Amino acid sequence: MGDMTNSDFYSKNQRNESGHGGEFGCTMEELRSLMELRGTEAVVKIKETYGDTEAICRRLKTSPVEGLPGTAPDLEKRKQIFGQNFIPPKKPKTFLQLVWEALQDVTLIILEIAAIISLGLSFYHPPGESNEGCATAQGGAEDEGEAEAGWIEGAAILLSVICVVLVTAFNDWSKEKQFRGLQSRIEQEQKFTVVRASQVVQIPVAEIVVGDIAQIKYGDLLPADGLFIQGNDLKIDESSLTGESDQVRKSVDKDPMLLSGTHVMEGSGRMVVTAVGVNSQTGIIFTLLGAGGEEEEKKDKKAKQQDGAAAMEMQPLKSAEGGDADDKKKANMHKKEKSVLQGKLTKLAVQIGKAGLVMSAVTVIILVLYFTVDTFVVNKKPWLPECTPVYVQYFVKFFIIGVTVLVVAVPEGLPLAVTISLAYSVKKMMKDNNLVRHLDACETMGNATAICSDKTGTLTTNRMTVVQAYVGDVHHKEVPDPGSIHAKTMELLVNAIAINSAYTTKILPPEKEGGLPRQVGNKTECGLLGFVLDLKQDYDPVRAQMPEEKLYKVYTFNSVRKSMSTVIKLPDESFRMYSKGASEIVLKKCCKILSGAGEPRVFRPRDRDEMVKKVIEPMACDGLRTICVAYRDFPGSPEPDWDNENDILNDLTCICVVGIEDPVRPEVPEAIRKCQRAGITVRMVTGDNINTARAIAIKCGIIHPGEDFLCLEGKEFNRRIRNEKGEIEQERIDKIWPKLRVLARSSPTDKHTLVKGIIDSTHTEQRQVVAVTGDGTNDGPALKKADVGFAMGIAGTDVAKEASDIILTDDNFSSIVKAVMWGRNVYDSISKFLQFQLTVNVVAVIVAFTGACITQDSPLKAVQMLWVNLIMDTFASLALATEPPTETLLLRKPYGRNKPLISRTMMKNILGHAVYQLTLIFTLLFVGEKMFQIDSGRNAPLHSPPSEHYTIIFNTFVMMQLFNEINARKIHGERNVFDGIFRNPIFCTIVLGTFAIQIVIVQFGGKPFSCSPLQLDQWMWCIFIGLGELVWGQVIATIPTSRLKFLKEAGRLTQKEEIPEEELNEDVEEIDHAERELRRGQILWFRGLNRIQTQIEVVNTFKSGASFQGALRRQSSVTSQSQDVANLSSPSRVSLSNALSSPTSLPPAAAGHPRGEGVP
Repeated sequence: MGDMTNSDFYSKNQRNESGHGGEFGCTMEELRSLMELRGTEAVVKIKETYGDTEAICRRLKTSPVEGLPGTAPDLEKRKQIFGQNFIPPKKPKTFLQLVWEALQDVTLIILEIAAIISLGLSFYHPPGESNEGCATAQGGAEDEGEAEAGWIEGAAILLSVICVVLVTAFNDWSKEKQFRGLQSRIEQEQKFTVVRASQVVQIPVAEIVVGDIAQIKYGDLLPADGLFIQGNDLKIDESSLTGESDQVRKSVDKDPMLLSGTHVMEGSGRMVVTAVGVNSQTGIIFTLLGAGGEEEEKKDKKAKQQDGAAAMEMQPLKSAEGGDADDKKKANMHKKEKSVLQGKLTKLAVQIGKAGLVMSAVTVIILVLYFTVDTFVVNKKPWLPECTPVYVQYFVKFFIIGVTVLVVAVPEGLPLAVTISLAYSVKKMMKDNNLVRHLDACETMGNATAICSDKTGTLTTNRMTVVQAYVGDVHHKEVPDPGSIHAKTMELLVNAIAINSAYTTKILPPEKEGGLPRQVGNKTECGLLGFVLDLKQDYDPVRAQMPEEKLYKVYTFNSVRKSMSTVIKLPDESFRMYSKGASEIVLKKCCKILSGAGEPRVFRPRDRDEMVKKVIEPMACDGLRTICVAYRDFPGSPEPDWDNENDILNDLTCICVVGIEDPVRPEVPEAIRKCQRAGITVRMVTGDNINTARAIAIKCGIIHPGEDFLCLEGKEFNRRIRNEKGEIEQERIDKIWPKLRVLARSSPTDKHTLVKGIIDSTHTEQRQVVAVTGDGTNDGPALKKADVGFAMGIAGTDVAKEASDIILTDDNFSSIVKAVMWGRNVYDSISKFLQFQLTVNVVAVIVAFTGACITQDSPLKAVQMLWVNLIMDTFASLALATEPPTETLLLRKPYGRNKPLISRTMMKNILGHAVYQLTLIFTLLFVGEKMFQIDSGRNAPLHSPPSEHYTIIFNTFVMMQLFNEINARKIHGERNVFDGIFRNPIFCTIVLGTFAIQIVIVQFGGKPFSCSPLQLDQWMWCIFIGLGELVWGQVIATIPTSRLKFLKEAGRLTQKEEIPEEELNEDVEEIDHAERELRRGQILWFRGLNRIQTQIEVVNTFKSGASFQGALRRQSSVTSQSQDVANLSSPSRVSLSNALSSPTSLPPAAAGHPRGEGVP
């Protein structure tokens, strides 16, 4: 099924449907065309064709109240006729396609050509071969048998190329598989509430069928198309389909069309599902995008750019400040910047590649010149036509040596290491309750300098309980005794709480004996319902008497109202409205209050001020959330104008004020302490009262009494950051944010403003990297704007999850600390790998280069180089990239964007070890034969057998790398390199495995590896020299880095690389600086870049939902898709947008720091 392209899937459904259409009163085609209408057209069409929505329900054999019977055959039949609620994914690349892609690598192609030429020449025996006059530049005769074996070198190169290609392809393949697995996991977790057989159940989105009655509420992402049957105050954001950013109000008689992929911004209700999967509106769009299909491949590049552009235009993101066009553009660009690490790596890789290219060119030129001068000038040999093939053979050999130098110089293991490290971290982070949606978020998190966290549910347990109440003129410090409350008050109180709350909110008996009752639905409402139960009353009978369908009008809670009200019709035709909400807001609208006798008495502003002082502030200072419950009666005629909210929500009578406690999670204070120690500022942004917020912030340890900090309310914050014209000014924000710790009574706009302000700030030398947590729909803009957005997995709405980078599956703040730890670990793993890799590169290149220039033959042969390349790259990246994180990572400050990838300490290690290795290798090269009493391997003729001499050099070289790999485990100059080595079994396995293979290569590799078997004592020497690496590592650690001022750092992102986003978007083909330098003739180096690109592409495909699979299940709003579509067309663009607006100065490397690190 998964392999079917969309079109087959589609036509199959069509065929089925025409066969069975008769079983239901309407066919799929009719429903599909109905869903394409909007607003009044749709209402007219429903009236003409069906009568009303009830009639459609009847035709679909479903009941608006009881839902589907939910029997298996019925559901199966519906799936057959109307299709399933899922979009078949695009086929993944096959292994062969990946192999083909890996073969496109320029360096590999050069090697292949060289190998083939070498093979061809070894089989071609020209007549001049026996001619004495030809190439005797390198003396020494060769045996007939050896000449026969000339093909081996070429064949061996080919073999190693095949190895490299297979390894690369396999890595890409398993990576893609992992991402798909992760993707499907995200999708399986998405559930939706439907009514089946009168029971409200949650089912996976893919299980929804046509005819289901789905319950929709604030924050949902609609999983299928449907018709609105009943509900209140429903407002939908349809921008993902229509591009209109205004919220659309839905009602049964004006606009009942609910479309998949749109967001519920307000209200609640029920809908009957009319189209699912490829037949829903989003599904149709995806079918047009051609989620499957071959012709798409051809149009690929073009289409991608166009779709990107079109989708961009379609998606003006609602910016909370109204028509802030600039903001919309930014919000669209989703993750604006290439992750810090990738920027630095691309740059570093290009620098290394250029150096390698120069070295290899110089090597070839020197070899050719030396040979020609030696043969034709010094020995005055004429160029004889019959000798040409022999000379060509020499030139080919030189060319192969040059290519070998290049192969070793280019660190193609880099992208591999990054990918392995990220993929490994992502997998492990799952266990730490972090579901990573965008790979680079993982690494960005390690650089985070600020976290803006919600209070409720993240810092607190989100288990609300009423612990204080002010009712009947008495302030009760604990839940009052039911007898002390007047009967009239009690009745009003129970009704007000039971009716004026979502009916989906309930308190269920505990799962285990003696456990706490389960709270389902909105937690604040659960707290109030719990209060009713504590008063020995029951809310169920009240709800049974007044079912949801009978509610006359509901004003749902939103961040503007900060209150919720429900109007009911009383038996005498008059109306009563119950209200509840933030106490200071609701009390302002109260003009009466119930006395101890249950009678309303006048409540004047001065009474209110006194109540705030005596009741609300003391409650808030205990860290309680204060909620006021009130009511108001209206006459039956004339009926009030319900749309005039200001008049309706006024003149209330206060019933009571309760203080709800939401205890701080026990692990949070410790987690926050860790953050502060790691140099991360935690700020609390909450909608709560400022006193409550301050009390909780003190309990969490966000603020410590006696420190210099700010706690502001949203209004005050806005007053301070806006100028006379009401525009936000960056320098005003810069005065506030460094000290701001708590922002209370804040709107989502304030949250977004704060995050944007901190990110755009040039106040500090390092640009701030901000993480944000959010759960509500209104947190979307802030989550998107932040460098890393965390959504709550349990309490979070679909909209929040869609905008986020990481989902906290346990809603717990301490999981964020784990994410920081993993992020820093990724960065350190890459640095470890670099430190190891560059040492090998420097040594191998210099050895090959000087060896070639002095002895006309590289001491390390092409095949040996490729093997070294394999251990360095693939195996070492596996070994070093899978180091588990330790708590010590949290003891340092974040690196920041401008810190170079290779610090001074690392540079010291790289050069120090290179000196040791080069000294020993050159000693062995020039006096090794005397030390070991063996034949010299220098100046051997073209096809001479492998010498013991060169084998010892090769073996020693590999041994030194193996032991240096252990040194590379520490990058901050620590002494104990074995620390925690057994916690990483992969590392141990790889080191031992490499050692074993090396023994096999040396003892039995023979001609292909240019090795001759060694004696035991020679082996001992090789290992002994290798062990010297560990001792030498200690010597290097003793040299203070601060003395080595001359060492340069490498791989730092300077300001000039950060190009403004706008330039990039105007021209998708724009090339980043790195690539621009490449174009100057160094195309060769595309190899490493190509791999990085492939990685980014895989990552992007993963982001955009493993192409389009599950698009329906996650319904990712077209934005994120279009971003990735645009990204795919030129994956390696560095787009760092905020850069130019924030020219941060580079930090002076802090010399003389105790650990010798350049600390910003």
